[in-house]
Amino acid sequence: MDLNKLIELYPRVYHMAERGAWDSIRTHGLMSATAVLDHLAIEGGDRARFESEHRNQKMDVRAGHPSNIVLRDQKPMPEGRLIQALTDGTTPRQWYELINHKVFFWAEEQRLHRLLGARDYRRLEHDVLTLDSATFIPAYAEAIWLCHMNSGNTWPMPHRRGIDSFRRIPDYPAKRSGKPIKPVVELVVDYAVPNIAEYVVEVRRMQGSEVLKVIG
Repeated sequence: MDLNKLIELYPRVYHMAERGAWDSIRTHGLMSATAVLDHLAIEGGDRARFESEHRNQKMDVRAGHPSNIVLRDQKPMPEGRLIQALTDGTTPRQWYELINHKVFFWAEEQRLHRLLGARDYRRLEHDVLTLDSATFIPAYAEAIWLCHMNSGNTWPMPHRRGIDSFRRIPDYPAKRSGKPIKPVVELVVDYAVPNIAEYVVEVRRMQGSEVLKVIG
């Protein structure tokens, strides 16, 4: 897929963060789970339960400590359903580690609203970041992957997936018109976006699809 066509079709991308997370994100950047664990120097067995196993609920990396960062749950991809979904020999542990090494953005706002309205999240408040693709995508083009599905969800069906579900921008299948053969669902960045504040055009505190206030 051509980079300019990607920007044309998806002029904004979106990230849903924990309520109150924006101040930390603005200061430290947007980090993957792996980057958070590196940042907080978490090693050994303590690290594995955050990075290599199913997180069925939100987890405090350093509960009660001023440096604590909350990692989001991964309720929609329990190990049993991942075993059904993974078709290329990738193990659930490898998939969790792959997912946890990346930062995820929705390519379309309707997908964001679908997640905001999901049963486990609709009553919660979130900080929603909107990024300008015209500046963000060129800056991180070599670290970006595109995915045609919600890679972290196995409901209602454990749709097939594997490592090749993620494609670099030039390798994402496109038609002669330049449009993708399958719409881009996720735009994913390796490890972290340290200077994300440079690309954010709006931060909204949201509950479901309701904007409670604009905070940035």
